[in-house]
This record gives sequence, structure tokens and C-alpha cells, in this order.
Amino acid sequence: MATNTADDAGVYRIGPDLTLVQTVDVFTAIVDDPYWFGVIAAANAVSDIYAMGGTPRFGVNIAGFPRAKLPLDVLGEILRGGADKCAEAGVAIIGGHTLDDPEPKYGLTITGFVHPERVVTNAAARPGDRLVLTKPLGMGVITTGIKQERTSAATIEKAIGVMATLNAAAARAMVEVGVSAATDVTGFGLLGHLYEMTRASGVRATIRLSAVPVLEEAWSLVRQGVVPGGTQRNRAALEQAIAWRGVGAEAQLLLCDAQTSGGLLIAVPEDRLASLLGALRAAGVPTAAVVGTIDRPGQGEITVVL
Repeated sequence: MATNTADDAGVYRIGPDLTLVQTVDVFTAIVDDPYWFGVIAAANAVSDIYAMGGTPRFGVNIAGFPRAKLPLDVLGEILRGGADKCAEAGVAIIGGHTLDDPEPKYGLTITGFVHPERVVTNAAARPGDRLVLTKPLGMGVITTGIKQERTSAATIEKAIGVMATLNAAAARAMVEVGVSAATDVTGFGLLGHLYEMTRASGVRATIRLSAVPVLEEAWSLVRQGVVPGGTQRNRAALEQAIAWRGVGAEAQLLLCDAQTSGGLLIAVPEDRLASLLGALRAAGVPTAAVVGTIDRPGQGEITVVL
């Protein structure tokens, strides 16, 4: 598969009925509890496999840890969280590597499999497709608020629940229905990952702000200036690609907010939209928001309206 589409994972065809899908993801702690850091990091890592229609099967831990500053029990809790989430996903952890590092880091390489004819890429969205998002936004702002001790306990709990949720059910639903394209929403934010999709597919898209789910406290935090650097960089990087139609600065930042373990963004033909929404509901996916459309051929341009 060509790398210029910036797809979520690499694929390698092994035989006529089997394709290997592989990805890697590592990041610094985004929540204070080491166990939940491990859980979220593992959920984030396997998400790339789900986004391409694959089934994750095995993984290798990668960790950085300041052994002179923190007790090894902390590392143990991070790895326990990762192991528990991988077990939920049906992923066997077959090894790992740890480095002495000034700041704790954790992630995994994940390998999965998919039938060659069922690979879902980010490069096949078509005019007329509807865009469906399966998790709310705001994780970057909220986790930055956690570091600054400005996020409420209730929102921390909600955000951890969102980030710890696997995209497995959403992926099964989209594969069952048959969709045009998909990506997961992570570090580049909703609009950054959509831009990768529209550019790779040679199309233009429209996003409707009022349809985009956002955890409520993220709005108040961004108004207070609680915005991660990655979110600011995402917004700046998309300057030439996005036309904002009456959308304010706070909303622009949230649509570009750098997510951790975000949802799937799925492009589905309009005649299959109802089937996809029904399949997502039947699978227990709590969020299934129709946030926009693929409009017509183009070079990746995105219009955001109220």
C-alpha cells in the first residue's frame, strides 16, 4: 500500500486469503493513574488495526521508565493495564522492550490480520458518502486540564471511559455493512485525520459543527486557554485546507484537538448509512454521530459550517 495516503497501519499480503496489518504507538502519560495509562495506551494502539477492518492478534510492549525516580511497581501497573486491555481485545503480548527514560512512556506494536478483499483504507471515500464519528472529541483539552488540575473529577472519569473503550464493536459494524473508507481519530484531531482521508481520496468534505459530539467540559476548558500544543499545531497546519463558515476560535481548536484513543471516522455510502447506524447501535457503540458529507472531487479541501 502506498505510504503517501498516510493510512493508519501498514499492510502486507501474505497469501490469497490473508493480509497482515501492523502498527506502533507510544506516548507519555495522559492520566495520573498508571494502570489506566496502560489501559488507554493499549486501546489507542489496537485502534489502528480496527480502523483498517482488521482483527488485532499479538503485540509487543514498548516502555520508557525513569527507574531512579519511580518505583518499579508503577511500571508494573502500566504493563498490567496494557495487558488487561489487550486481553479484552484478544491480543497476546508476546514480548517487549524497556528503556531507562526521564519520563514514563508506554505503547505497543500491534499485529493483526484481515482478508485482502476486506481491507478498509482512508483513500476510498467517494462523493455522496456520509461521515460518521463513533466517539466524542475533547480528549486533548481534557487531559491537558488534568495535568493543570483544572478538569473536574466527573469529566476525568468520563474521559477515561471514552479513551479506554476499544473500537472493536464499531469496526465489526462497519465491516459488516461495507463502507467506503475509515480512519481513527487520534493525534491529528478530527479535521487532521479527515484531511488525510479527503486528500488521499481526491475529494472535498463538509463538517457540520452542531453535529459533532464533544465532552461538555472541553468547551469551558478551551475558553480558559487550556489547549495542548499539539492541538495548536494541528490548527496551524490545516490553515490552507479548511474554510471556516462562521465557526469561532474555540470550536476550531476542538475540531483540531489532538485525541488519544479517539473514535473511528467512517465514510459510508448514503444508501448504507441507516444500516451502519443500526449496526453500531446493535453493537452497543454509544456514539454514532453523522457529522458531515463527502461533497465532490477535490484536493482534500474541508468546509466547516455551523
